[in-house]
Amino acid sequence: MAAESNSKSGILTLEKVREALIKQEDTIISRLIQRANFPLNSPAYDEGKFPSFPGSLLQFVVKETEALQSKVGRYENPEEHPFFPESLPLSLLPPPATPPVLHPAAGSININEKIWEFYFDELLPLFAAPGDDGSYASAASSDLDCLQAISRRIHYGYYVAEVKFKDSPQDYEPAIRDQDRDGLMKLLTFVDVEEMVKKRVAKKARVLGQEVSLVDNANAKTDKHNASEKYKVDPSVVSRLYEEWIMPLTKLVQVEYLLRRLD
Repeated sequence: MAAESNSKSGILTLEKVREALIKQEDTIISRLIQRANFPLNSPAYDEGKFPSFPGSLLQFVVKETEALQSKVGRYENPEEHPFFPESLPLSLLPPPATPPVLHPAAGSININEKIWEFYFDELLPLFAAPGDDGSYASAASSDLDCLQAISRRIHYGYYVAEVKFKDSPQDYEPAIRDQDRDGLMKLLTFVDVEEMVKKRVAKKARVLGQEVSLVDNANAKTDKHNASEKYKVDPSVVSRLYEEWIMPLTKLVQVEYLLRRLD
């Protein structure tokens, strides 16, 4: 992954970080599209619906998958965070031999609880059709794919914060010493960049998620979005995902990281 290649090279640059973030957009959109193949399937989230295991089917899938992934070292990567970190088994693989590029504070910041909350309470109903097709395990597995991709993108804020700090420590150190959250948030906010990201991910969602028809529409204009076109995931939902959740939470991760950067 991008962060691993940065670690191996020992060089962390803003260009590399931006390239990684852009690639992660494709992953997130693709996984949302995959999840949209299933309806909401609400029984997968009902605790006690399946008495064979405690909690919901979704919780069981996530916990068991994370336990396996922990054994093979997934969470040795600082951009990967479990949703159920309690009592995870240790990795059976040796720790990475490459030197870390992040401050150790990165290991103490995990906002997956917030990600879990907005994904199921607000985001999922926006793009998963109502209904129940009985594919609970497949839907839950797809949910986990979405959650992990979104979590990775948000926690990649560590790298954004680190490279910005190293490029201009004089801009950040006063706010860090004063523990000035608002000041750090202002330093990290670039409205023009955020607008560009929202437009880019919406355009990607149109390209990646367009329903393909073999019937040509002779009246459709090639230079404009045709209002009759259908998408597997509404591009406006992807834009909203970035505007309301991914970008604000990424900046939250950056602030939390920077507040500890001089420790």
